[in-house]
This record gives sequence, structure tokens and C-alpha cells, in this order.
Amino acid sequence: MGLTFQSTKNSALTDIFHINKLENQFVIALAGNPNTGKSTVFNSLTGLHQHTGNWPGKTVVNARGEFNHEDKDFILVDLPGTYSLFSSSVEEEVARDFICFGNADAVVVVADATCLERNLNLVYQVMELTDKVVLCINLIDEAKKKKIEIDAHGLEKELGIPIVLCAARSGIGIMDLKQAIYNLVEGKVKPSPNHVQYIDEYEEILSKLCPILQEYSGNINPRWLALRMIDGDEKLIRSLNEFIPEDKLRSIRTIIVESDLTQDKQAIRDFITSDIYNKVEEITDSYVIISSRKINRDRIIDNYITSKRFGIPLMILTLAVIFWITISGANYPSALLSDFFFMIEGKLTFMFDYLNAPDWLHGVLVLGLYKTLAWVVSVMLPPMAIFFPLFTILEDLGYLPRVAFNMDHLFKKACAHGKQCLTMCMGFGCNAAGVIACRIIESPRERLIATLTNNFVPCNGRFPTLIAISTVFLVSQGGFGYGLLPVLSVTGLVVIGIVITLLVSYILSKTILKGIPSTFTLELPPYRVPRIGRVLYTSILDRTMFVLWRAIVIAAPAGAFTWILGNIYIGDLSLIGHIAGFLDPAARLIGLDGFILMAFILGLPANEIVLPILLMAYLSTGSIIDFDSIDSLRHILLDNGWTYLTALNTMLFSLLHWPCATTLITIKKETGSIKWTVLSAIIPTGFAVVICSITTLIFRLFGWG
Repeated sequence: MGLTFQSTKNSALTDIFHINKLENQFVIALAGNPNTGKSTVFNSLTGLHQHTGNWPGKTVVNARGEFNHEDKDFILVDLPGTYSLFSSSVEEEVARDFICFGNADAVVVVADATCLERNLNLVYQVMELTDKVVLCINLIDEAKKKKIEIDAHGLEKELGIPIVLCAARSGIGIMDLKQAIYNLVEGKVKPSPNHVQYIDEYEEILSKLCPILQEYSGNINPRWLALRMIDGDEKLIRSLNEFIPEDKLRSIRTIIVESDLTQDKQAIRDFITSDIYNKVEEITDSYVIISSRKINRDRIIDNYITSKRFGIPLMILTLAVIFWITISGANYPSALLSDFFFMIEGKLTFMFDYLNAPDWLHGVLVLGLYKTLAWVVSVMLPPMAIFFPLFTILEDLGYLPRVAFNMDHLFKKACAHGKQCLTMCMGFGCNAAGVIACRIIESPRERLIATLTNNFVPCNGRFPTLIAISTVFLVSQGGFGYGLLPVLSVTGLVVIGIVITLLVSYILSKTILKGIPSTFTLELPPYRVPRIGRVLYTSILDRTMFVLWRAIVIAAPAGAFTWILGNIYIGDLSLIGHIAGFLDPAARLIGLDGFILMAFILGLPANEIVLPILLMAYLSTGSIIDFDSIDSLRHILLDNGWTYLTALNTMLFSLLHWPCATTLITIKKETGSIKWTVLSAIIPTGFAVVICSITTLIFRLFGWG
């Protein structure tokens, strides 16, 4: 999409980013680096008056909200977190284009008080784009703890723009920020940004280009346009070609050629960036005082957590601990929920009997639909209610970016993007959520790789099957205490999933999705004490209930359908029996049986129902059953010919097989292509078949049971 710098109503980008506003409304853009608390500032300013969506033609999520101050209405637009406006990623392009064409009356740049030097690069770039800038220095409470003092008055005079110190989490400074925004848009304060002064050759060229570009720059600072002409921004140059007369363009080209700045454009951009950072270092030395030079706590921790020797082992250990807490903690509440729901089942059955309802209606609604719903809730809710808060605590603590840092070199070797690790982390809760999270990857090629491989991370719907089977076949041997061996086996399966993710990513990048892995900047945020309110909201409402509702909506009708299949007989066998018999020869080749393969097929709507469907089919009850102990479940499986090979291959197949229906639908929406949706099902299934075939061959060669 070319950039359009014509200040008319026909501007394509003005149409895309234009926000309708009333006469007394003002549009405020909120910009900043990732991990500066920008979203917290946004929430503090807007409260509950906010909504989200996608930028037209983009895969970047935006958030808009409203607030009122001094009887004026403000529309606040939360731009994607970015480190620069040089437009090397989708986020940077969106942020830059909105500031240029979004009809914004002011731009608020949020910076982190604990690492101000790193954030001021973006501030200077925004100041080159527009004069209407307010700098919000957030997290001053964290800076105080680290004995960092900021001379806001001196820094304000140095930069030439209003500065507000705040701690958005505590509401400190938010009213001052609103007042600063109000003063700016009302003209009570007129900023005069002090731009970085480059070397004489650059400044001389800028002085020649700015007068020419002034006439065609619209609301954009001609100095910024001139800098982009010098550093060779191809999109901008192509767009300017449409709106600047040929004689003016010849003059611009002549000035640049005569300046002898026709060398590598990236080198010029690096030189400009270097000058900005030199200026930033100079002013932070003058206006940011660190009273204590004691060894940084975060750095000491990161010496272990992000080290080559300890980083990945600590990551695996952390994962194992989370699984152990989840598995151990979920047993008791799961049993309570199961007893409660199946007590209600008895009441429902009594009601149907009292109303003389036909048996088939009772079977479809109670034994099929309700019992499936009860199973899904009792099996899924407790582990999710434990897993998601633990996962959110790691996220809030600042650990997940360090996981991505540890895994980055492995993804580079696989020719994939380092951010793919973060999308995999989201996949632990729900693969559909993991697919949506792939939006953070700028490269379309690498975004597709992450989308096609996200299914190799076991989602919460597959954990019940993995945990139950591993518990049945490992706890029964005793010796290690309840829960330890299942935890180790599930953790091992996750590691296998990560290895296969890297392998498939490499294969895709060398075949149908060829390309070179792109680089990205990953900032490691400071460790922070998790906020309990955010943890509870994000983990329970935004994640647990969302995933649970999706499972209920899909699984309940599937349970009714399964009951019908189990209660329609042809000869001596139900339809389920006939289907299992048809699938059995193929299933035996990969160490399964026809009932197991059929359960996975019928479990397409939701992975949670695979195990209950399998038990129902084995016992030929025509309804989903519950079991009262691990030992009884083990007897059911052993009576139907299960061995260690069957258990291993069932877990491997559960880990690797096709995504659930919700994930497939999400992939279709995100990619807009049937082709990639089909491939996202074929690729994991192919690997599941190949790996299960190999384990079957090995077991049979060595005569293992």
C-alpha cells in the first residue's frame, strides 16, 4: 500500500485511518514502546469506555476509547507498541501512518521511567513528525524503587514539549496528563520541539529540501519528509512521485545526488539513528539521576534465566512445576463438580420420567447433550482455573519474553520468527487463541509458519486426555508418588511438540514457504510484582470462561450426535461399532484401534470429548459415562486390549493430530484461505501417522508390550 501525502479528501490512507468526530471532540494518538505500561495508561484514561478492532487491511489490533475533561470529549486511539517509525514492520507502519493521516489533534508518547534512554528514540522520531506531542513518563513508582530521579522540568525545556510524570497503575498523574492534553489541543500550550541536529551536510540538505516539500506536505512536518527522502524510503518516494511536479522532483534528486549521499540507504538510516541515540544519551546523562549504583537485581536474575546453560532447563522445570500444580490441584475440585453435575443428572432423569418423556428424547438431551456438557465442565474448568492464572502470573511477572529470548536462536535455525515462541505460549491455553496471536509476527511468510505449526502445542482441550492416560499407566506402577510421573510424561510430550514445531517450521521454510528469517527487537521488561486484579480478570474471565464457553457450545451438540450414533443399531452393532470396525485395520497400523481413531474423528468439534466418547464406545452404553477412580478407568482400557504402546501412541496422536473445529475456523478467518486451512489439518495429521507408525514398528521389533 503506497503512502499518500496529498492533503485532500481523496487520500487513501486518510480514508483508512480517519476517525469521525463531532465538533467538540479531539482525537488523541497514544504511542510508545512495548512494555512501557501504555495499555495501563490507556485504561486509566478511558476506564470502561473502549472497544477494539483491526486496522482496515491490517492484522494489527487497535483499541479506541473515550474520556472527558473540562467539558471536552476526547477519542483516544491506542497505537501498536513500536520502537521506531522507520516502517520496517506492520506495527511501525500502522503507528507512523496513523500519526500522519489519522486526523490526530495530539500524540501522547508513553515512556518507561526505569529505562528512559531506550524510549526517547521514539519520542524524537514522533517530534520530527508533529509538533503536538506530550511525553508521559510512566512507572515513576518503579523508578523510585530503583532510586532513579528524573528532572522533568529540565527535560521539558530540553525537549520543548510538555512532560507529565505518572504511575498509571496507581492513578498517579493521570489528571495531570488529561490537563496537559487539554492545554495542548486548546492552544494554551504551544510546544516547540527541539529536533536532533545532524551533521552539517545533512542539515544543509534539509534546509534545501524543506522549502520544496513544504507546499506538498499537508499536515506532515516537511523536515520529516526530507529525512525520509534522504534515507531512501521507497514507499514514500513512490507516493511523492504522484503529487509533486516532475521539475520539483528533479530538483530534489539533484540536491541529494550533489550532496554525495547516494551510498547505502540503510547506512544513512543507521547514521540518523545513531545521531538520535547520541542526543538521547547526552540528555539522559543530564536529566536522569541514578542515586544508587548497586548491582541490578533484574540483571542478576537474567544471568541465569536467559543464560545458554540454564535458560532452557529452567524453562522446562518451570513448565513441569506448573503442570504438577495443575494436575495435583485439579483432582479434588474436578471430583466435586463431577458429583454435583451427575447428581443433577439424576434429577433431570426423574423429571423426564415424571413427564413420561420418550426414551429417545431423554437419551439425546440428558445422556447425550447434558452429560457431555457436565463432563466438559468438570474435566476442563478446574485445570484451566489453575493453569491460566499461573500462566498469567508468568506473563505479568515478565518471564514470557525471556522464554522467547531463550528460544529465539532455535527458531532462527528453523528459519522462523522468534515471536513464534510467544504464539506457542498462547496455544497452551487454546490453539485458536494462539493462531490469533500470530498477528504479532510482521512477516506474512513467518506468520503462516507460526499458524500452521501452532497445533503442535497441546491446548487445554487435549490436556485431560494426556493427563488421564499418563496417570492411568504410570501411577499404577507406584514408587514415585502420585502425580510425578504423569507430570514428567506430559512435560516430555510438550518438549516433543516443541521439537516437531521447529522441525516442521524448518521444512516449510525450505519448501512451500521459502524465505530468510526476519530479525526483530525483543525488549526484556523489568520484573514486576503481578497485579492480582489483572491476573484474575485475564485468566478467569478473558481466558478460562472464553475457552470453556467455546467448548460447551461445540461439545454439547456433539454429545447429542454421539448418543444417536451409539443407539442406532444395524444388526448386532451400533453405528459406532460399525464405524470402529471399518477404521480398525488402518488404526492398527499406527498402534491404535478403531474405537480410538473414531473417538478422535468424532472429537473434531472439541478435543475435550475424545476420552468420554472412547469410554462410551468401549462400554457400549450409548451414553457418555463417568468413572469413579483411576483404577476403574485402567481396568476399562486394559479389558479392551490396551498396552503401553496403545497408551503412548494415543498420547502422541492426541498431541499431533488435526486441530479442533474452532481452530480450523480461526485459521480460515486469519489466512482467508481454504488452502492453508486444509494444510493446517493435513500437516499435523501426517506427522501423527508417521511418528505413531515408527513407535509401533519399534515396539513390535523388540517385542515390547
